[in-house]
Amino acid sequence: KNSPADSNSQVVQVAERQQIAMAAVRMPVFGALKAVRSAALPRCGLALQHALPARFQAPGAPVGLRSFSSGASKVVKVLESELKHEQEQYEQPKEIQNFLKNSPFKLVHAAGDVNMALEREMGDKTVRIEFQLTNPFIPDEEDVEGHEHESTELSISVEEKNGAGVTFYCSTQAGEDHRYVIGNVRSYASAEEKDSVSGYNGPDFEDLDEKLQEAFDEYLGELGMSSEVCDFVDAMATDKEQSEYIRWLTNTKKFLEN
Repeated sequence: KNSPADSNSQVVQVAERQQIAMAAVRMPVFGALKAVRSAALPRCGLALQHALPARFQAPGAPVGLRSFSSGASKVVKVLESELKHEQEQYEQPKEIQNFLKNSPFKLVHAAGDVNMALEREMGDKTVRIEFQLTNPFIPDEEDVEGHEHESTELSISVEEKNGAGVTFYCSTQAGEDHRYVIGNVRSYASAEEKDSVSGYNGPDFEDLDEKLQEAFDEYLGELGMSSEVCDFVDAMATDKEQSEYIRWLTNTKKFLEN
């Protein structure tokens, strides 16, 4: 039999051999993990760099900016060609200036604004004919017959200084004798009532008594409404659209060139 001292010595020797064996196992594992990390990290970074789109990579010129500049330059070239063509073809109708020279109305309009107006003073009242630009009417082959004119919507207001007045909602029409038709006649006691979106627009003009229709028509004639005014409104509405289109080409080209 072994003595107690011998038994303790054997236990110590076994424990030491187990620790040495475990250390031998841990060291290769940790060494392998360290080698994997040191080798994998550079490759991972390289892989991420190549996986990112070119515009997100730090070195080199930004691809997105180059594409934008290239696209803008193409647009500018087309705009420049279109602008040159429109400027060469544009000529303001002579009836516009002829009308303004011989009419008591003055034209009120601003660049970039689609609204226009003819104004005149008659005693203590102001007469104002308002209208907007319209696209030029180019009829199809099927529409050439029976549709010779594109109408322009307009309103004719006569107002006092306190804001009370009457507004005729009209539109131009083809013809020589009577170049406009009346849709509604609205009356209001103040500027606030005029601007009210829920205000009463008045009855349909066609529903009025014929004598009242004739009287209103004569009244508009006294205010200055005529076939010449309708000719001017139609011509100016189309001319304004053309001038605004040229202005749009100019401004857009100028912006994209910067």
